[in-house]
Amino acid sequence: MGLTVRRRRWAALLGATALSVTVGGTLAVPAGAATAQSADVDFATHCVPPPIAGIPPIDGTSTANITVDNATPQVGDTVTVTYTMVKPAANNPTAIALPADIMTPTGKVTLGGAQTGDVTVTGPKKNDPVPGNGAFPSFSMTGTFTVTAPGAITLSPGDYNIHTSYILELDTPCTVITPPAPVSETVTATDGGQTNTRAIALGSASGAPGDSVTVNGSDFTPGATVTLAGRSGGTQTADTATVTADSSGAFSGSLVVTDRTTTGVVAYEGGAWDADKGAGPAAYVVVDDTPVPDGSQKLTTTVKAGTLSMSQAGDAVRLSAVDFGEGGASEGALQTVTVKDFRGGPAGWSLTGKVTDFTGPGAKIEAGRLSWNPACATKAGSPSTCRAGSSGSVGVSGATLASTPDGTATGGEFTVDAGLSLNVPAFTPPGSYAGVLTLTLT
Repeated sequence: MGLTVRRRRWAALLGATALSVTVGGTLAVPAGAATAQSADVDFATHCVPPPIAGIPPIDGTSTANITVDNATPQVGDTVTVTYTMVKPAANNPTAIALPADIMTPTGKVTLGGAQTGDVTVTGPKKNDPVPGNGAFPSFSMTGTFTVTAPGAITLSPGDYNIHTSYILELDTPCTVITPPAPVSETVTATDGGQTNTRAIALGSASGAPGDSVTVNGSDFTPGATVTLAGRSGGTQTADTATVTADSSGAFSGSLVVTDRTTTGVVAYEGGAWDADKGAGPAAYVVVDDTPVPDGSQKLTTTVKAGTLSMSQAGDAVRLSAVDFGEGGASEGALQTVTVKDFRGGPAGWSLTGKVTDFTGPGAKIEAGRLSWNPACATKAGSPSTCRAGSSGSVGVSGATLASTPDGTATGGEFTVDAGLSLNVPAFTPPGSYAGVLTLTLT
């Protein structure tokens, strides 16, 4: 019996279950889970402190990491990118200690390979206190891009800016000295047959309430009326504007954003948002700079996004023995799999499995003879509802064990089970037979 672990990106965990059957004996199954990690990369950075600091530019090394929510998207899919600045090159440019939650980072992720361009990313106004002239703490920024071409797409950290709102509004922009920076993450896109290549880019990643943001679009229907709209999570806000695409399907317009809960901007054709005729959301942060009245205290908090993970109740399954000359169903139950989706956002998940042939004493039982009957339960309060896969053969090509759909609000905790049945041929030679069932969560 063995443990097979297949690596995937963040939001992809694997379980491998080795199945062994004994003709006239028993069947056992080991399993496990693992998370793949993207690479931390170092790159030379030129940071320019605010002029009021009176200090020269800082040339130093930034350390960053990029992760994605889907490392194997299809053309037309939206991929969420997280740019984590592990160690900024810049320090607090003043001798004044900075309090918590006054930093708003923004930046770019550079795409290369099958698809090129920049992804705008933004971070929440969230930080630990920073001592005077002390190092800026680590921070994360997120954004999205739509996959437009199949193949390997590389992601490298790009320029970033640290905005501080304390006494004065100050910016510390940092640029990559020799772009592009080293590749931190790679996604492999496949041609899913989707034809929507509409895309938008914002002129800025953040602004105060009431500021106007420029929205540039491409690959829309030539001459179409396009609606620009703010999004608050999965809900459209009252901030809208319309533009007309030119003869090439491109446009440039502006949207005034007043809703302080806005998290992104979309553009679409038709009377309502339609993912097949729209683009985005492109991440956008409304910087709430409303002054606190005398005698008041402004309270803020942050809800941190988690991960998609999978665990198993055990790593062995014993199937019932069958008799030589009779064969038949060798039955058992998959060890319970628990899926936790704490990512937030609109993406659902899919749990699939495939099995190898069962090898034994000079013979084998084909993988296609293993079938399952899946069941899935959703924990109360979960935004998503789990769907069990279809009963039938698992085989080497695999089948779906359970899934949840995409939606405006997703996430939760789920338990997945399955009855297992291996159809053993009547005169299979006596002995122990083993195969490996691998589960993949995406």
